[in-house]
Amino acid sequence: MLALPGIASAESSAAPTAAPANDRAYWLQTLLKIVDPVLTAAARGQLKANMPIEAAAGQLEGRKAVSHLEALGRTLAGLAPWLEHSASSEAEKAQQQRYAVMARQAIALAVNPESPDFLNFNQGGQPLVDAAFLAHGLLRAPTQLWSQLPAAAQAQVVQALQSSRVIKPVYSNWLLFTAMVEAALLKLTGTGDVVRMDYAIKQHLAWYKGDGTYGDGPDFHWDYYNSYVIQPMLLDVVRTLVDAKKESPALLETLVARARRYAVVQERLIGPDGSFAAFGRSLAYRCGAFQLLGQMALQQQLPPELGAGQVRSALTAVIRRTMEPKGTFDAKGWLQIGLCGHQPSIGETYISTGSLYLCTVAFLPLGLPATDAFWTSPAADWTARKIWSGQDVKTDHAL
Repeated sequence: MLALPGIASAESSAAPTAAPANDRAYWLQTLLKIVDPVLTAAARGQLKANMPIEAAAGQLEGRKAVSHLEALGRTLAGLAPWLEHSASSEAEKAQQQRYAVMARQAIALAVNPESPDFLNFNQGGQPLVDAAFLAHGLLRAPTQLWSQLPAAAQAQVVQALQSSRVIKPVYSNWLLFTAMVEAALLKLTGTGDVVRMDYAIKQHLAWYKGDGTYGDGPDFHWDYYNSYVIQPMLLDVVRTLVDAKKESPALLETLVARARRYAVVQERLIGPDGSFAAFGRSLAYRCGAFQLLGQMALQQQLPPELGAGQVRSALTAVIRRTMEPKGTFDAKGWLQIGLCGHQPSIGETYISTGSLYLCTVAFLPLGLPATDAFWTSPAADWTARKIWSGQDVKTDHAL
């Protein structure tokens, strides 16, 4: 492994195995189980050597060039809020420190041309996507994932992100990948391409279809991309611009109002047993389909009709339904393609092992302290459980 000044060597740490005492403990145990193989390998410069790559028939060779950045970028996009928050218990602080060290080591190795794990940020189209997820992780944890990197590693991160500019985005949610890269550069270095951000924002405003939902490009798609990408990135890009005094706070208020409505829709999509309608593409991202609902909880923007205990209970059910079935993980703890267990045919041609780590974005509320109402509120039935058990429920209305 390359010696990196300022970053301690990270040893493997097994995810906790004790029975969780509450929902928060269960969430954290599950998240660390997911990310541990990725970060343990990547922190040693062994991600390329150790990560198995599962892909659709005929796609394996093409995915080998991109799957490792997928795994790292998506892992950090979901893990970042937990790394960034101030834990109250000594045990959790120790876990945070361990995983933060591994994450920084992994980032530094990923952008160092002399590393065996130097990753692809600019060859083909896919690296733009995962440069953006890595950028989102940096934006969500600027202290832990950026400020504590050595200056040389920071410079190489900037070079890597900027190198993705050669990739022309698809005229769709991909515009937000270019915008997210620039937002992170703006936040972390003070300089980002405002034109790329503004173009992505304006196009998505034009693609708004009403009732809290955007088109994926000019057309509406029945899938979960409003949550996988569109609304979380749109919100955080605009918030970054507002903080830099380069965008109107009124625009952010409009986007938040729409996102709150979409959060209501998402909560109602969760069935009584934690399952949800399996329509659209990228179902192999599992519980990551509910990133937006989790982000609204993290950012204290849940609408009043969604109680904290209700949302936590609903998301816990989704996590259990998608992460516990047999076959979710292989014998060494790596994720396998599927929504409910190992279902290779659910993976599209662009899905490979690294892609699957977008499931981590369901865990964003772990960035809230254990004392927050999201964790301390009593468990409560969510809308589908109320309706299908015969409870009286208020009617739903469009925005």
